[in-house]
Amino acid sequence: MSRKFVADAWAILALLQGEEPAASQFKRILERAERGDLDLYISVINLGEVYYRIGRVKGEEEARETLGEIRSLPMTVLPATWEFVFAAAALKMRYPISYADALAAAAAEELNAVLVTGDPELERLKGRIEIEKLERR
Repeated sequence: MSRKFVADAWAILALLQGEEPAASQFKRILERAERGDLDLYISVINLGEVYYRIGRVKGEEEARETLGEIRSLPMTVLPATWEFVFAAAALKMRYPISYADALAAAAAEELNAVLVTGDPELERLKGRIEIEKLERR
């Protein structure tokens, strides 16, 4: 059985923006997912976060094109199910993190997966979930 990983918006944005060394770290995770060595997931809410952040800076057309590129990556998009939404709300009640971050963390927790992020806000959840930290310069 493959190990499971959940990417958050930070990981995808680091890849798209070429933010090193995080982008290279995440590329290696994608390569492992492509080979079938691990299963990689992202919440549709976190994907929406990537979409709006790109759209805000580069426009909606660029955001749509980028979304198409992201969807070709070896990642399964998780729907915003009742379980994930309220598990995220429970995390948000306990930790000072954004709701989108809480959803990524809840997905990792529910799937017993490693959360892939460079977001320092999510460091607060170490011990509750396993985190693969993407490094900033």
